[in-house]
Amino acid sequence: MQKGVRRLEWARAHMGVLADVRERLAREQTLKGLKIGMALHVEAKTGMLALTLKEAGAEVRLASCNPLSTDDSVSLALREHYGLETYAKKGESNEEYYANLNAVLDMAPDFVVDDGADLITILHTSRRELLAGVRGGNEETTTGVMRLRAMAEEGVLRFPIMSVNDAHMKFLFDNRYGTGQSTFDGFMNATNLLVAGKRLVVAGYGWCGRGIAMRAKGLGANVIVTEVDPVRAIEAKMDGLEVMPMLDAVRVADIIITATGNKDILRREHIEAMKDGCVLGNSGHFDNEVSKTALESLAGAPVRVRELVDQYNLSDGRKAYLIAEGRLMNLAAGQGHPVEIMDMSFAIQALSLEHLVKNHARMEPKVYNVPKELDQQVARTKLKVMGVRIDEMTAEQKKYLEGWQEGT
Repeated sequence: MQKGVRRLEWARAHMGVLADVRERLAREQTLKGLKIGMALHVEAKTGMLALTLKEAGAEVRLASCNPLSTDDSVSLALREHYGLETYAKKGESNEEYYANLNAVLDMAPDFVVDDGADLITILHTSRRELLAGVRGGNEETTTGVMRLRAMAEEGVLRFPIMSVNDAHMKFLFDNRYGTGQSTFDGFMNATNLLVAGKRLVVAGYGWCGRGIAMRAKGLGANVIVTEVDPVRAIEAKMDGLEVMPMLDAVRVADIIITATGNKDILRREHIEAMKDGCVLGNSGHFDNEVSKTALESLAGAPVRVRELVDQYNLSDGRKAYLIAEGRLMNLAAGQGHPVEIMDMSFAIQALSLEHLVKNHARMEPKVYNVPKELDQQVARTKLKVMGVRIDEMTAEQKKYLEGWQEGT
């Protein structure tokens, strides 16, 4: 347990933005009497968010949003040392994973904080009896926001959702710099292999893909990007990267990392053409970007060759290596995003939840962007924490930008 306490207190010491939010919420008891159900990656930074909500007066239950992303020492410390109800362990079976999500929902939450939208999906399917009591929720990640927007468009979403993922202070930093660094933390921890000089394919050039490509290039890799969006493909090309279809990329790739939020990015035809010894990893939310069904149909059951690497022996003698069973490699094989990055993301989470608590009665059951003023508040606080000062416009400059007649 002491290991978990140390990790939590290390996170606390390096999360100055969240500390600023926590102090005010605790003083005002903003969440007093509310029940909040959470499904996030259960590790130290998440623990500090959960404790922030608890200190603000809420009853909190926390489960993992991924079977392999829990830090057991943190889960134990939260439960035994800090008195927060957690339902999570690393390496959960599918049955345990959903049982833990349901254990969170057994509290009949007033609000939910989700990552990937599994908790919210369960509320709208097998736990519909609880829907009437849920006033709103937050969604942390791209994949979850896509699912929830689809639900809203179909008219089945029953309560308002704050898209934390689309806040500038989240995706510009968490998705790009956080995913970029933590992906290679997971890669190196899992494989102990060199990145420099390798041909590394990044599938998807959204903000996560951009971050991975940036860090791969900095580590000396020859980076190839695969995309389906022509605009993003042009961006990658003008960023100095190679762009090609996946079927061409797999023939030369030493490492492939998926980050699309979609399924079957690497499928049978790609595996059949893949270079021998290719290392596969995923930094998208779910473990379906690399098709394990296709791998097993071509190679049979894998062999565990390192603690976090499975080897697939293809019938023609080629080998393929899969990191962390195709789950989020930055958490399943690493420690997740850096503390200072999640400081901003979880400050946005806490402020978005406060916004929901105060405004849910006037909000429709759809997905909302985080208000600009919350983004700005977090940005200003982060600059203060970093010791950075910036300029302010003069009154004359503000007037100039608000006018239209004067051009000089």
